[in-house]
Amino acid sequence: MNIKERMLLREEFYSPYATKDKESIRLIPIEEDIRPNFFRDIDRIIHSTSYTRYMDKTQVFSLKDNDNISKRMVHVQLVSKIARTIGRALSLNEDLIEAAALGHDLGHVPFGHEGERILNKISLKHNEGYFNHNVQSVRELMDIENDGEGINLSIQTLDAILCHNGELELKEYHPKKKTTEEFLQDYENCYKIEGYIKTLIPNTLEGCVVRISDIIAYLGRDIEDAERLNLIKKEDLPKEITDIIGSTNKEIVNTLIMDIINNSIDKPYLKMSDNVFEALKKLKKFNYENIYSKANTKEELAEYENMFESLFNHLLKDIKDNNTDSNIYKIFIKNKNEKYRQNTPERIAIDYIAGMTDDFFLKEYKKYEN
Repeated sequence: MNIKERMLLREEFYSPYATKDKESIRLIPIEEDIRPNFFRDIDRIIHSTSYTRYMDKTQVFSLKDNDNISKRMVHVQLVSKIARTIGRALSLNEDLIEAAALGHDLGHVPFGHEGERILNKISLKHNEGYFNHNVQSVRELMDIENDGEGINLSIQTLDAILCHNGELELKEYHPKKKTTEEFLQDYENCYKIEGYIKTLIPNTLEGCVVRISDIIAYLGRDIEDAERLNLIKKEDLPKEITDIIGSTNKEIVNTLIMDIINNSIDKPYLKMSDNVFEALKKLKKFNYENIYSKANTKEELAEYENMFESLFNHLLKDIKDNNTDSNIYKIFIKNKNEKYRQNTPERIAIDYIAGMTDDFFLKEYKKYEN
């Protein structure tokens, strides 16, 4: 028995609904080594430059002087841990789960969902289609990383990342098998069809686990962060919710994980009990009304919009003027391959902004404004 076979011994205990390593599909064949395919995807993701930038990207709260507030790096690690817990209990492929969880938010832009909303407006205005962070995550991995070559991940990993939509909760998650061509069509449709991302369904049960784990990871944690910033108090949480799933992040995470595991064992889909699912929906609604809608002031939102528009216009001009002294050339375009350089100036400017950390975005903006 060789080393790779030893590493795959765990598959003997997999559920019949788990994704096996041999099912992995890549757009470009690779030379095998001792690592299983999805294990290798994890390595490629954590060694990517976009993964490194997680550490300085906003989760919910931007420009807050508090080192205990969650950043994007913490969130993806929480998603990974929660998803692997569910995956192990259900005897699924933990390597695929971890790869998708760690890569799912690589396309998040500066200032979190507010930045994403603004960049979507810019993208539509300049005929570059709808901008969504999950789609940008796939774009980072397929078309931007490695100087434009991409890092050639398994289609199953890319699909789970594309379909992770943590804004849409379901009582049951049924995977939908699809071909490589169908995955690529889903990816393209997200740019062209409004709301298409809400129709996406992961093609593996592991992808479904990551999708629900994204929600579990942020609900309680965002409440903790909001408490630290004195936005809410624990007593503000409705009793009809806390009586069912708890009032602390620890209780919420544990309740949701155990409910999914107990209702999904030996099933080809994930399921939540009626009362826990209703409590999850109500808690998510509470968070939107009391945390996310108040995370930024009107003045801050207006400032973000102005900064994004201004920086985009400056970068677009630099590209069209072939200003090689600009950072977009020195840092971003300079080493990209010819295929990537065929993108429109507008798309290149969007990619560059989308990949920025909050701090770097502010530095670039101030450089042009001063």
